[in-house]
Amino acid sequence: MRERFNDLTVDELVAKKAELSGKMRDLRFEAVMGRIENPMEKRITRRQIARLNTMINEHKNRIRRA
Repeated sequence: MRERFNDLTVDELVAKKAELSGKMRDLRFEAVMGRIENPMEKRITRRQIARLNTMINEHKNRIRRA
C-alpha cells in the first residue's frame, strides 16, 4: 500500500500532504464515532504525511533535487 512519492515535484508534494491531512482528519472523526473500517489506515496515513514532510524539508534544504 506504500505509495511512491519520489517522482513528485515540491508543489505536488505539498498538495498531496494537504490531501492526506484532510483524510487524516476524517479518519480521526470516524475513529471517535466508532465507525472506522480499517484502524490501520490511520497509522498508514500518519506515516505517509511524515514521509511527505521529510521529502518537502529535503527539497527546502537542498538535500534532494527536483
